[in-house]
Amino acid sequence: MQVISKEGIALIKKFEGCELRSYKDSVGVLTIGYGHTKGVEEGMTITKEEADRMLEDELAEYEDYINDMVTANLGQCEFDALVAWVYNLGPTNLKNSTLLKELNAGNYQKVPQEIRRWNKAGGEVLKGLVRRREAEALLFMGKDWYEV
Repeated sequence: MQVISKEGIALIKKFEGCELRSYKDSVGVLTIGYGHTKGVEEGMTITKEEADRMLEDELAEYEDYINDMVTANLGQCEFDALVAWVYNLGPTNLKNSTLLKELNAGNYQKVPQEIRRWNKAGGEVLKGLVRRREAEALLFMGKDWYEV
């Protein structure tokens, strides 16, 4: 069973940002911390330490989705990129994706382009998602993603 590395966590933190007060995300979901959505209430506040702990606790669930659904062998960068992707998009999108089909068929070279396709929220292409998907694609390929 693989686990996400510090680099994968850094990507998630960069693109999620850390909000210590609850807010509605781009599609109206109440969110707090690093993109945490479970049990969030209007007006809720947390500390930075609580945000870090929430992310750490939740990442085990997202690691499991990759460990359970992906049958192809993954290097650390590939695993990290996929955990970041599914953390943002959810397991149902992974389960039904061409990305997963291509990956499990051993077509690793097609995965970065499949990652990049998921750049919309509420039917709109969002610049932040374009950047995030590019960073995830670069990380999947083991390339520097920090400047994206």
